[in-house]
Amino acid sequence: MATGVDQAVGSSLVVFSLLLFTYYSVWVVVLPFVDSDHVLQKYFLPREYSVILPGIAAVILLLCIGAFIALIMWKNRKPKKVD
Repeated sequence: MATGVDQAVGSSLVVFSLLLFTYYSVWVVVLPFVDSDHVLQKYFLPREYSVILPGIAAVILLLCIGAFIALIMWKNRKPKKVD
């Protein structure tokens, strides 16, 4: 059973993910149709970053997954038998 701290951390991660998804969706889907001098434009990065930042995040995620798998394989390796 989850404790109160686990539930609070889980809830905060869900809220953070929803905020990030909403921000990114508005940035990529809505902002191209808004005038460049509109006040909403100052709260978002330039559009080039909408491709660059997720790409960098994907590379970091793949590196972390690869490092985790390498660590698990390194710990579970069997010693060679010497005859």
